[in-house]
Amino acid sequence: MKEKLINHTKEAFQSFFRTEPDHIFLAPGRINIIGEHVDYSDGFVLPAAIDKYICFAVKKADDSENCTFFAKDFDDSFSFNVTQKQTPVSQVWVNYLLGVFNAVQESGKQIEGLQIAFSSTIPMGSGLSSSAALECGFAFILNQLFDLNLTKKELALIGQKSEHTFVGVNCGIMDQFASVFGKEHQVIMLDCNSLEHQYFEANLGDHSLVLFDSCVKHTHLTSGYNDRRKDVDNGKKVLWQKFPEVEKYRDFSFSMLDAVRAEIGEISYKRCRYLLKEIERVKKAAKALSEGDVEYLGALLTETHSGLSTEYEVSCEELDFMVKETLKENGVLGARIMGGGFGGCSINLIKNENIKDVIEKISEKYKADFDIEMKVYHVKISDGINEYQRNEFVI
Repeated sequence: MKEKLINHTKEAFQSFFRTEPDHIFLAPGRINIIGEHVDYSDGFVLPAAIDKYICFAVKKADDSENCTFFAKDFDDSFSFNVTQKQTPVSQVWVNYLLGVFNAVQESGKQIEGLQIAFSSTIPMGSGLSSSAALECGFAFILNQLFDLNLTKKELALIGQKSEHTFVGVNCGIMDQFASVFGKEHQVIMLDCNSLEHQYFEANLGDHSLVLFDSCVKHTHLTSGYNDRRKDVDNGKKVLWQKFPEVEKYRDFSFSMLDAVRAEIGEISYKRCRYLLKEIERVKKAAKALSEGDVEYLGALLTETHSGLSTEYEVSCEELDFMVKETLKENGVLGARIMGGGFGGCSINLIKNENIKDVIEKISEKYKADFDIEMKVYHVKISDGINEYQRNEFVI
């Protein structure tokens, strides 16, 4: 699959630019085992890079002032002058890239013209973070080819800044961090406040994580995401007014939250309560993974889905149905919606011998109820962004 994507992207580059690329880069998508929506609330998350990628074929341009992108999957292209200041444009995919360029330009670093073609095996809109792979992949390319001397942490922050400033999604740091810092067979426990992190072996025994794509993405993703942040910020503001000695959101207790319940209102209360519970679940999940306690890990996943559905309210009818029906099947230890919400994928912890049967049954039920063909993604935990060259990775 990886070689097929590389060859496909090379061919796209050759066809569009009428020359050969000099470099191939792979930027992975990510799953998040647990820790949803806590990355902007001083929480911990447990993501991992996966073997779904955006592949970039790249060459320095003869024209040192112009950078040209060809997005094979959209059959669309865009060029800009690297000596000029950029602003967001109408082509949404372009803004992820322009935002990265803008962040690099504002830091005072210089880049020259490039020719870039890219294509992807990360399903768009499925919650696997194709946007972070696009942003951080481009930042990694600039860093490598123009000797910008940016650290991995700086690359992740540049990707996040791009999404904030040029795309208008006030996202946390998790997606970008996972794409840059991923390691094969390991999950990352990331402190979203300090960006300190540690790796845990993905010890799932005879179980696997399988993604079921609902193939729906409701249009209020961006507005709903930003609304949830406002709800949380409202609660945080009052909490810190009442308990100024608390340094980080995750250090508030449930009794402190109860003390401001009337003042912040039920919606903010529910949002904040979910976040405090989810932060605790992440710590428990990391321990369960390291000890190979897959049954407890599965129970935690299911708890998270309940919180995302009823307290944070970012699920939807299709995903709630999918999770409910999946949990009824033999060999399923846990299931939940994954990602920002309002559609996308569920992540399911299933015993290997039962996977085929579960897929068949849930696909049939989902088709019968919603007339939608569910997609299934078998994923393996992989390395972060790499340059691919001569059949070996250069990190």
